[in-house]
Amino acid sequence: MSQTLAHIAGRPIGPGHPPYVVAEMSGNHNGDLRRALDLISAAADAGADAVKIQTYTADTITLDHDGPGFRIEGGLWDGRRLHELYAEAHTPWDWHAPMFAHARSRGVTLFSSPFDFTAVDLLESLDAPAYKIASFELVDLPLVRRCAATGRPLVMSTGMASEAEIAEAVAAARGAGARDLVVLHCTSAYPAPMSSMNLVTLPDMAERFGVMTGLSDHTLGTAASVAAVALGAVFIEKHFTLSRAEGGVDSAFSLEPDELAELVQSCRGAWEALGGVAYGPGDAEAGNAGMRRSLYVSAPVRKGEAFTADNVRSVRPGHGLPPKHLEAVIGRRATRDIPFGEPLGWDMVEGDPPG
Repeated sequence: MSQTLAHIAGRPIGPGHPPYVVAEMSGNHNGDLRRALDLISAAADAGADAVKIQTYTADTITLDHDGPGFRIEGGLWDGRRLHELYAEAHTPWDWHAPMFAHARSRGVTLFSSPFDFTAVDLLESLDAPAYKIASFELVDLPLVRRCAATGRPLVMSTGMASEAEIAEAVAAARGAGARDLVVLHCTSAYPAPMSSMNLVTLPDMAERFGVMTGLSDHTLGTAASVAAVALGAVFIEKHFTLSRAEGGVDSAFSLEPDELAELVQSCRGAWEALGGVAYGPGDAEAGNAGMRRSLYVSAPVRKGEAFTADNVRSVRPGHGLPPKHLEAVIGRRATRDIPFGEPLGWDMVEGDPPG
């Protein structure tokens, strides 16, 4: 089964359309609703298609426990308890309605990653236009089915997932009714090293699972996202913040507003540059066709005089015979007097033109 197009809030996503660029807010609102609304405005101003948030509380995503596995070891959040980190990073549920309203007022789509059934219920009550399954939740097939069963577009990240786990999630989503499905390649490292990205997975994933593919990009900068578009990604997701200097749980690997605008323009430029298979001069080259090389008379030639390397040369511009005919011209004689600087034509050369 293959899929050629998806839609989120009426925007078509897929081949033939610019990449859908999503600004991931995550916890970069820093616990301030005003900042969350400003982030939505900044994403709209940067030209992003959508802003994504995350819908959970510390108690719906983990346990308030300090036992083995409940404290992070290594990386950006080394030493922090899961419950403490998620309590800081979560987006309060009573913010959701004003955030959706503000996004509508700014003409940008807002959707979310739910992390349990109660989050889906909240988002359904707000008429959320799509759902995103985070990489860590891809193995939660009941959650995948619950989101798919809403009939809304579904985006799934695949960080850490094996081929079998991706196949299970895709089958679960489709079995529960998902039709508008996009699967994102992802490296779940924060930030992700460039060497870990393996972007050539994108076309393989598209063929292997019969899905449209995109990239959830945790690298620094925009290069990986642009490269992904060149490899067929139709969807790009990137964390963003108002200012890395102001901190925030994800700020270290997030783009600032001017960088987000650059991402949008670069990804769309990369998509536009892909074009289609084309040979020969295109419209943009038409004015330069006359500057190719051709055969010109480089010294005056009298009627009956032989053409030689001393009086015929391949030079710019391109109004004479193509240079490939130079050997056929040398040794033949002129049909008339030809002044210096004249473009050479077959009417000036004795004998028949080749082939």
